[in-house]
Amino acid sequence: MATVDVLNLSGEKVGSLELDDAVFATEVKEHLLWEVVKEQRAARRAGTHSTLRRDEVRGGGRKPFRQKGTGRARQGSTRAPNHVGGGKVFTPKPRDYSYLVPKKVRRSALRSALSLRLKEQKLLVFANLALEEAKTKRLAEVLARVAAEDALIVDGKGNVNLARSARNLREAQFLPPEGLNVYDILRHPTLVMTLPSAKVVEEALRK
Repeated sequence: MATVDVLNLSGEKVGSLELDDAVFATEVKEHLLWEVVKEQRAARRAGTHSTLRRDEVRGGGRKPFRQKGTGRARQGSTRAPNHVGGGKVFTPKPRDYSYLVPKKVRRSALRSALSLRLKEQKLLVFANLALEEAKTKRLAEVLARVAAEDALIVDGKGNVNLARSARNLREAQFLPPEGLNVYDILRHPTLVMTLPSAKVVEEALRK
């Protein structure tokens, strides 16, 4: 069983926590991390790029010149793709880029991301992060004590003061355990969890 120190708000060790090796000490499968990050980024694409096609360009309703006798190639509209100002051919249109990877792959990738942070000694566990009030400065001081200014902070949705305090931090991000994902874990060099949230994640990902 992997063991990590449990810290208080002052950054001092107040205990230790044994973590399930099946969740926090598995083989780091980089190819699965890549697959899941690619899936998450694809789902975030706006897909709103759009270019006008021939039938969407204004004007050009009248035939520009008669069919025969001019010596020029016949033309039906000045909005054809071969004219300046005309529509485009095979243009991009709004679309959904999202797709799904198998649930087992997603769960295995999440275990790999957690194991990577533990292996790098970048997984910090606090006994709790109960702040007296929603103060960004107070949370910044707590993170600075453990050199985790750029961190993903995981705690329950009920910790409203923590969520509001993290909202104005430039680099840190708050997530409930239910929203923990591979992309956000890898996007921040440090993963900060509370004791209850670590147990929730462990229970959810235990094989």
